[in-house]
Formats: sequence, C-alpha cells, structure tokens
Amino acid sequence: MSVSPQAMHEALREPWHSLHRQRQGVSFGVWVFLASEVMFFSGVLLLYAMYRILYSDSFATAARESNIWFGTINTAVLLTSSLTMAVASEGARAGLRRLTLWCLLITALLGLTFLVIKGFEYREDITEHLIPGPHFKLPDPTAQIFWALYWLLTGVHAVHVTIIALVALFNFQAWRRLRQLTSPAFEGLALYWHLVDMVWIFLYPLIYLPGRSG
Repeated sequence: MSVSPQAMHEALREPWHSLHRQRQGVSFGVWVFLASEVMFFSGVLLLYAMYRILYSDSFATAARESNIWFGTINTAVLLTSSLTMAVASEGARAGLRRLTLWCLLITALLGLTFLVIKGFEYREDITEHLIPGPHFKLPDPTAQIFWALYWLLTGVHAVHVTIIALVALFNFQAWRRLRQLTSPAFEGLALYWHLVDMVWIFLYPLIYLPGRSG
C-alpha cells in the first residue's frame, strides 16, 4: 500500500529524516531492550533448572499444588492475544484502520482477562497457604523453593502484562487520529507483547506440568 506524504510526515519524529530509518531505529531499540529482558528471565530460569535437578521430587510435589486450569486458560488467552497483536501490527502497516483498532482493543481486553484470571489464581494460592513461610502448606521445606520461584516468575511476568495500558493508549490515539497508523511504534509494541507471550510459553510447562504425568 502506498503511504501518502502527509501520513509519512505526521508519523515522522526527530531526529529521523525518513520513516524507513525511524522504523529501523525503533526495531533495533526494542530488540536491545528485549535482549535485557531475556537475560533477566534466563537467569531466573537457570536458577529454577538448578534447583529442579537438585530437588526433582520436591518440585514435582509442589507443582501438583498449582491450578492447571487457571494456567491452561491463561495460556490460551495469551496465545490468542499474540495473534490479535500481530494482526494489529500488520493492519497498521497496511493502513487498515478499523482492523487495527479492533485488534488492539481485543488484545488489551485479553491482557486484562489474563490479569483477572491470575488474580483469582493468586487468591486461591494464598488461601491454600502456598506462600513460602512458617505456615506453608507442604511439609517438605525444599518445596518452598519451587513456590518462591513461582511467585517471582509469575509476578514479574504479570507486571510485564500491564503493558496493556500502552496498548489501550495506542488504540485511543489511533482512534482519535493522534497517532498515524504508519507510526513504527505499533511494530515496537507488538515486539514487546510477543516477548511477554513467549516468556509465558516457557513458564507454563515449568510451573504447571511437573509431576502430573503419572
């Protein structure tokens, strides 16, 4: 699709002199930021792997206390949101305004749904005394390591999901025509959202599936 000079001019931001270079800058900057995020999660996942090797039986017992239904539903929610975000990004690049607006809205609602479901899951975990400490539900003290990592990993991931506020903001700006669909910001936002989904793809089998095959 050909982009009008007016739309290109309105999407262009300093210090860029062309929309192509601006798009490259946004992509490079977001990828550098994502690399730092990957380094953080990789470190914690490496810690998880080490403790799981040392206390495999305890981790399997502890993981069976997690609610697989909440985890599975949230996995489906996030995977669907990744699809709608991808469509929104491509729709924005193609200038399909209505498709972009609807897909951004659906993505934000799916992200909010994920957080609400996670909130119900956290409430159940607290009720079941699955917070590491003196009143922990399981007698094996090493099982608390699994749940400490559970709270750390899922909590940090949930904080990342709050990027739905930016998704909603971009949707509002596109709706009011305050941000042109040709803006590379939509692609940068999509890259970040896909990282959030990809991290959860790793977390789901590590948290909810151990100890359930038997």
